[in-house]
Amino acid sequence: MSRSQRLLTLIEILRRHRFPVAGAVLADELGVTLRTLYRDIGTLREQGANIEGAAGLGFVLRPGFMLPPLMFSEDELEALVLGSRWVAQRTDERLGLAARNALAKISSVLPRALRDELEANSLLIGPGASRPPESISQPLIRQAIKTERKARINYQDLGGNASERTIWPFALGYFDDVRVLVAWCELRDGFRHFRTDRVSAFEVMQERYPRRRQALLKDWRRQHNIAEQ
Repeated sequence: MSRSQRLLTLIEILRRHRFPVAGAVLADELGVTLRTLYRDIGTLREQGANIEGAAGLGFVLRPGFMLPPLMFSEDELEALVLGSRWVAQRTDERLGLAARNALAKISSVLPRALRDELEANSLLIGPGASRPPESISQPLIRQAIKTERKARINYQDLGGNASERTIWPFALGYFDDVRVLVAWCELRDGFRHFRTDRVSAFEVMQERYPRRRQALLKDWRRQHNIAEQ
């Protein structure tokens, strides 16, 4: 077990307990000496963890501590790199730039050993279709979803039939060659999927839709037998 993984495990152990845990118990569960345990607790405190206690009294982690980037395991870092690379290549420019910036921020505060692992990561995103042409702003769609606003759209289906609809957008699916907006359609009184490249106009309305986004997403998943992600 790497030291970063051991520190993560120590945090997870402490979070399981509401009352002080003896150092010997913690050291035994981690498979380390008491001296190593005390050094690890000191490191976590330096990173901002509010760990109270002392040798002979036990230790307890107070609520509110957020794991710093150094706590990522090697597998977690690989997942972050792979996901960020996919977003950078397959989504719109604004979201792609955000992915690259987020990865750079993580890299800048990692210990050297983990930073070297991140920069030498060998999991690559293979070539795929170029970003599909869009007639509407992807950030505008995402903003409507986040704020739970109704939207008025002009849409042309695969048969070439045009329609104007009022929808409740609550999810956006990214595929290699197309983006799919998931929404409740007032015209059809049900869930519908709209290819964004077939949406010629997208107007965010001031009116919020009457159900929470999470509830809509849950019902949509249930209706389509889609597992939680």
